[in-house]
This record gives sequence, C-alpha cells and structure tokens, in this order.
Amino acid sequence: MTSEIRNKDLWPEGRQKIDWVRHNMPLLNSLEKEFMQEKPFNGLKIALSVHLEAKTAYLCEVLAAAGARMYVTGSNPLSTQDDIAAALVHEGMNVFAWYGATSEDYKRHIRKVLEPGPALIIDDGGDLVSLMHSEFRDLIPGVIGGCEETTTGILRLQSMDRARTLLFPMMLVNNADCKHLFDNRYGTGQSVWTGITKTTNLIVAGKTVVVAGYGWCGKGVAMRAKGLGAKVIVTEIDPVKAIEAIMDGFSVMKMSQAAGEGDVFVTVTGCKSVITGPDFLKMKDGAICCNAGHFDVEVDVAALKEMAVETKQARKDITGYRLDNGHTIYILAEGRLVNLAAGDGHPAEIMDMSFAIQALSAKYLVEHRGSIPRTPGKMVNEIPEFIDMEVAKRELASWGCEIDTLTEDQRAYLYGDSE
Repeated sequence: MTSEIRNKDLWPEGRQKIDWVRHNMPLLNSLEKEFMQEKPFNGLKIALSVHLEAKTAYLCEVLAAAGARMYVTGSNPLSTQDDIAAALVHEGMNVFAWYGATSEDYKRHIRKVLEPGPALIIDDGGDLVSLMHSEFRDLIPGVIGGCEETTTGILRLQSMDRARTLLFPMMLVNNADCKHLFDNRYGTGQSVWTGITKTTNLIVAGKTVVVAGYGWCGKGVAMRAKGLGAKVIVTEIDPVKAIEAIMDGFSVMKMSQAAGEGDVFVTVTGCKSVITGPDFLKMKDGAICCNAGHFDVEVDVAALKEMAVETKQARKDITGYRLDNGHTIYILAEGRLVNLAAGDGHPAEIMDMSFAIQALSAKYLVEHRGSIPRTPGKMVNEIPEFIDMEVAKRELASWGCEIDTLTEDQRAYLYGDSE
C-alpha cells in the first residue's frame, strides 16, 4: 500500500523532532521495552487518526514495536507536520496525511487507513469510527475495538451507543483520571497559551480573556490566563460549573455580555455556535478569537466572513475581518484547534501519560477480546482503574517519587476484614 505524504525527503527533520520527545516521554520508553518482548499486537492492523506531530509519531513507533502494522493519518488538516509524516514512512509505516489537506484529501486519507481492515482503531474526535460505520460496515466484524482520545469524540460515541448504532467496543480514554486531570487541564492550559502568544506576539497581562466552557480544558485555560496576568471571564451553560468558576475567582456571565468585555476569546466547549454573528458585532476593535475545542465549529467563522466588508491576512495564522462598524475581529488558525493548528500541541510529558493510557487500553482490548460485551447500547467502556493506577505509578517512579501505602491494619479499618 503506497503512502500519501507531501515530501518523503523531509524525514531527517521529523526524526529529530521524534527523538527529542522520545527523550522526554519515559512512560512510553518503558512500555516500548516491554512491548518489544511481549508483542501484544503481533500481526494486528491498527488504524490511527490523531494529530500527526512528534508525540503521536512516537506512540506509533511504540505500537509498531509491539508488532502492529500501522496505518496512520492526522485528525486535523492544520496539525499534520509533513516532516513527521515522512519520518514514519521512512520507518516503514503506512501514512496518509499532509498539512493543509482539503476536505476531500482529509476524507480520502481516513478511508485509506480503514481500507486494509483494522483490528484496532485509535481515534481523536471520532472520524475514523464514524466512517467505519458508514462506509466500511463489512469490515466491522474484524474490529476488536478502539480507543477515543477526546471529549468531543466521546460525546459522538455516547450518542451512537444510545442509538444502538455503535457496533464494537470503544475505550473512553479521555475519561481516565490520568488523562483528563492532567492532559486536559495542564496540557491544554499551557499549549493553548503557547499557541496564542507564539502566533500573536502579544502580551496577556492586563487583557480581559473570555473562556467559553469550564470543563477540565476550560479550567486549565482560565488558570493559565490568570497566571499570565489577565482578567478572566467564564461563560457556561452548566450552573454547577458556573459556581465552581466563581469560587475559583473568575467572573461568570453570558456570552452576549462577555462579547463586549473581552480582548481575547477562547472557546473550549465541544459544542457548536458558541460565538456567533451578534457576538462579533459587540466585540472591541482588535478582539482576538480562537478555538481550543476539537472541531472548527465553536467560533462561527462562516458567519463572520459573511459579515465582513474586508478580509486580510494580518500575520501567519491570523486573519482579520473588518465589519461595517469599523471594528476588525481577528481569528487565529481559521478557528481550528489553536494549540495544534498554530503550535506543537501539548507538552511531551503530558502526552506521555495520555498515550500510555492509549497503549495500555489497546492492549486491554486485545487481551480481553471475546469477554468485552458487543451488545448494542453497551459498547462504550470506561478505562479500568488498574490502568489509571499503573500509569500514575510509572509517572511517579519516573520522577523518583515514592508514596505511602496502607498497612494491613489501616486497610482493615477502611475497608473491613473482607478486604
């Protein structure tokens, strides 16, 4: 099967990037050594659609070391790095992705990784699973199961499962404690602001930042904005999360009110139409909008284009839209995932934990094939606690940190003699 990448000669630059993150991902290091001996995926085809940058590439190499035949694409046209794609092809993997892929390219590349008939699917946003069920249903009996990385993807899976249309088991990686507590909060919090500041070259201190959504990702974005010296406003639809945001020291209001207050807007809800036409009309001249949710539907860029009397490229990854009231609204990275479309994504150490959960969850699916129910309506599976604990213990060990354990007497006191 012939790979589809932009330029195979870029592989040395990609190799350099992969080697750098590999040096800073001790959990995947340890799993790679174990997997090379155990070969848990020996002869199995794995279809993977995750943001195609260096950390993802190293996960692919770990899975390949475990015996898998890898079929790889990217989960966002603007997050694929062509040198990384070339490096994976140089290592003998099947890669179908390039930066700036059109919608047609993107869909063709997804089809290419599914056509061989994967036994396992590692998805980021749910596009692989969705297409598998719509165009490759005849291959579904050969699928052992899959893993989903994102909140957005999990929402799609749960919707399919409620409708009894999800036909193979999926592990909800994003729900694991060692994923959402750290990746979503600290990873998103840091990488979003790295992407924004790198792209704009503007200071955050003294500005008013509006964060739409106060889930784990929103908490991280708001916390980092506060740490950088910004005044933070949170918008929410969940009254409990709104109370949490207030008690964390942030102002909470409707987007219709916040629109006139903010200098920088970051959407991180997983929903669509969070910032719309009426909101743009209320914004200050020079307001900056960006998205940290998976799909480019949270900021209504299409509506802004329709409203604009002039459009200009203000800077790489920054488009300005001048409205008839004279104000210019700036959109970063076309409204796509700003930390990846305009940056390198989460730090390596954070993705080390998330990808360790991915690898161990895929191994769990293989080891328990036949015993995990394939019952319509019961196809979504939480990550077993022992996987979370294993990842946490490995992380602490990599830091040289030891913690206490319960004595038998303490265990009996807490859990009773039966424990």
